[in-house]
Amino acid sequence: MDGKKIGIIVAIGAVLVLILGFIGGYNNLVNLETGVQEMSANIDTQLQRRADLIPNLVKTVKSYAEHETEVFDAVNEAREHLVNAQSMAEKSAANEEVSAALSRLVAIAENYPDLKSDKLYIDLMDELAGSENRISYAREEYNAAAARYNKAIRRFPGVIFANMFGFEKVEMFEAAEGSEKVPDVDL
Repeated sequence: MDGKKIGIIVAIGAVLVLILGFIGGYNNLVNLETGVQEMSANIDTQLQRRADLIPNLVKTVKSYAEHETEVFDAVNEAREHLVNAQSMAEKSAANEEVSAALSRLVAIAENYPDLKSDKLYIDLMDELAGSENRISYAREEYNAAAARYNKAIRRFPGVIFANMFGFEKVEMFEAAEGSEKVPDVDL
């Protein structure tokens, strides 16, 4: 083989390596972005599961404590905010609002021994606790996927693909401002 043919083969090989690297880099970002979307959907599923439990819990507590309408209204309003939240920041804030409202509802239940021993109430509280654990796990998984994705679009060579194809940073699921404070339950 003469030098010209070897040069052509090397050039074709180099182009193929670049093309394969380009395809691999793009596909990696697509996979990471899809992982973030999947984890976001998991959070939505768990938040919806929690939101679906709330009306039954309110109805059960209401049957024992009908005069606590302010608390029931606050729980229902917080649930509506959760169901209607769109962005990750809105979901996070609504989640904190629901937690605070539910803590007030549970505090009311403490004043009614018959309610605390009611099987439906106990089952609902167990389901709610399970939902809280699932939400916590889903948040951790989402944040891990979001961090991997955000790092990938900021590091070289991912930043090139991100800029070329419009991959943008995603929000983390963070606690709402002031959520580090224990809610004040004033009955």
